[in-house]
Amino acid sequence: MSDYDVLIIGTGAAGLTAALALADAGKKVAVLAKGKLGGGATEWAQGGIAAVLEDEDSFDNHIGDTIVAGAGLNDPDIVEFVVERAPAAIQRLADLGVPFNLGSDGDWHLTREGGHSHRRIVHVHDATGWAVAQALEKAAVLHDNVTLLPNMVAIDLVQGKHGVEFSTSGSVYGVYGYNRESGEVETLTARATVMAAGGAGRTYQFSTAPRGATGDGIAMAWRAGCRVANMEFMQFHPTCLYNLEVKNFLITEAVRGEGGILRHPETGERFMAKYDERLELAPRDIVARANDAEIKRDGLDYVHLDISHRGPDFVKQHFPNIYEKLIGLGIDITSEPIPVVPAQHYTCGGVVVDKHGRTDAPGLYAAGEVTMSGLHGANRLASNSLLECFVFGEAAADHIIQCWDKLPEPIAIRDWDESRVTDSDEEVVIQQVWGEIRRFMWNFVGIVRTTKRLERARNRIDLLRKEVNDYYGSFRVTPDLIELRNLVEVADLIIRSALSRKESRGLHYTLDYPETAEEAVDTVLVP
Repeated sequence: MSDYDVLIIGTGAAGLTAALALADAGKKVAVLAKGKLGGGATEWAQGGIAAVLEDEDSFDNHIGDTIVAGAGLNDPDIVEFVVERAPAAIQRLADLGVPFNLGSDGDWHLTREGGHSHRRIVHVHDATGWAVAQALEKAAVLHDNVTLLPNMVAIDLVQGKHGVEFSTSGSVYGVYGYNRESGEVETLTARATVMAAGGAGRTYQFSTAPRGATGDGIAMAWRAGCRVANMEFMQFHPTCLYNLEVKNFLITEAVRGEGGILRHPETGERFMAKYDERLELAPRDIVARANDAEIKRDGLDYVHLDISHRGPDFVKQHFPNIYEKLIGLGIDITSEPIPVVPAQHYTCGGVVVDKHGRTDAPGLYAAGEVTMSGLHGANRLASNSLLECFVFGEAAADHIIQCWDKLPEPIAIRDWDESRVTDSDEEVVIQQVWGEIRRFMWNFVGIVRTTKRLERARNRIDLLRKEVNDYYGSFRVTPDLIELRNLVEVADLIIRSALSRKESRGLHYTLDYPETAEEAVDTVLVP
């Protein structure tokens, strides 16, 4: 058993922000990554970070844009809390060495994205997430109080029921983790645990999320007794590259923000005027549904996103990584359009937290995409996601530091028991069930929904849950089995949430209830 002051599950922006703040305060911190470092969603974020950084803009504008995008389901106090802390978060990242783009006057170079009324996206070309991740990882590696534990797959949170002396306490004292290198399950304990395990994009067949985004943190917190909310709000990014060789390559929102035009691939028609007066700068849910409608109506494989009219120098300067990636695939974006399709992109719902990052389980905090903080509401405004990670990662760390003396010491925990299980001889079952879940979630719980499709999905997940639970109870855990167990849990939460919402709002669009209700109410599931 390994003891630390604080355990953090996840090495993305939220996890490492919390880790560095805690380590600077003298806490001994262990940070778990279920694969290699940098395998999470942060490195994939191309666009940037939203913050009010010019005189023409204001906090009220940023708050208003966030609530409009969120279809009124946001918590206004949380939106204000995050927006007002954005400039300081940007400055801390700059101080860490993140090389944000600057204008000719030496001020921040700001771009604009869909749903924003002003230019307020600070960025590092079109690879902001990668630059941020590099700076955070470097600082964590160099910090004496931070221990990085790659290849450690969290299985379940440790609570009183896992104690040597059984307790009904719901307090979280750490986690059981599967060590990929040794093949053994280790018991990791701490006074406080921060869940920063990311979203659940891989519940869907088509997603821009990294391979490990299987909803682990949401499922673990749910099993530990935490409420989960608004899981029906899955954001589908309008523009994922359509290419049979390369899957899940995102074409950043900023391409549309800098003048990119969506066109019908056969007629060349600019079609967004049929769907929204804001054209390509409409919120993502509207643009994704428009792309989906064009593709389904005419039996297309994709639509076109065209930025070539801005000229080669502009395109190469603003989108160097996208240009290089696509030129290697035979697509010259300075002279021809990009084939794009919608794909699952972001999990707006998750574990319920307050403004300190506290969950319902004492000792367990959460930050980032794994949470439902109240910031995003029914649809996330572009580039508010990384911002949420920095603000809530720091908020959780601050609360842990302030309340340190009130947090109980970990109790003695029983070691993982494998005495009644064997090695699996049916690995094909895991791959089969995984593929089945992702296909029916895409077809039945996707961009446009109906009650009949959702009920079909519910019937299938009920059957698969029994299969997976039987499998989990019979065989030794493996990373794939751990992820599949979580995938079933999260898919069930998404379906239940979608069935309970009898309206269309934000990212949840159902043909059976196309109108938006007068009152905006969260969908809260209680274990």
